[in-house]
Amino acid sequence: MNPAAQSANSPRNPIVLIPSRLASTRLPDKPLADIHGKPMIVHCLDRAREAGFARVAVACGDAAIAQAVTAAGGEAVLTDPAHPSGSDRIWEALGRLDPDGRHDAVINLQGDLPAIDPKVVRAALLPLADAAVDIATLATPIQDRHEIDDPNVVKAVLSLEPEQTVGRALYFSRRPVPSGEGPLWHHIGIYAYRRAALQKFVSLKPSPLERREKLEQLRALENGLCIAAAVVDTLPLGVDTPADLERIRQVMAKQR
Repeated sequence: MNPAAQSANSPRNPIVLIPSRLASTRLPDKPLADIHGKPMIVHCLDRAREAGFARVAVACGDAAIAQAVTAAGGEAVLTDPAHPSGSDRIWEALGRLDPDGRHDAVINLQGDLPAIDPKVVRAALLPLADAAVDIATLATPIQDRHEIDDPNVVKAVLSLEPEQTVGRALYFSRRPVPSGEGPLWHHIGIYAYRRAALQKFVSLKPSPLERREKLEQLRALENGLCIAAAVVDTLPLGVDTPADLERIRQVMAKQR
């Protein structure tokens, strides 16, 4: 894949949507966790703004999140709290925010990445320069050997030559695949959808491999949607537990 050669196919008017809800078992009220005077969800909003996108909004499952976002000058939309996934939440939000279809692509940015490099957010769009790609995502080489057998680290199987930075995603697994010599790719769960691809994806039922691996993106592959990944050199730090929150506070304190 050569995204530079097919830049005419790149989305012209993307929107970043950040799905967020309070229901977190390991870290209650996670989006509102204070990090140096700001709720975590506002830090995520700031990182997306710094990436240079014209429109960024938070798709909120709870009114308290919407209040925090609007108090910080951000755009928020309330969505059905019962949505089973972030992709369902952003599809509802997109319909409410943009019923006329002006935004031709949607970046689904996780709401627990408050220290993400804005350049990484921007890189999620790169694979969509190829007209054949429906959904774009990100990957980075696995550096820590303990991650190879860790089922919580999702591996992306990419068709990628050494000199390439964008490759077709053939599969995703919690197991260390593929076998043989060569890098293993840590999947980063940020997605950029063409609008029509997101519409199709949320209309599909959970697929056999999705249920087996417990990976939603396999539903897209099993139904013929093309996913490609851009390779980045930074693994964003996510926040899932109180220990993660303390670590991110320390990291961001050094960046201030």
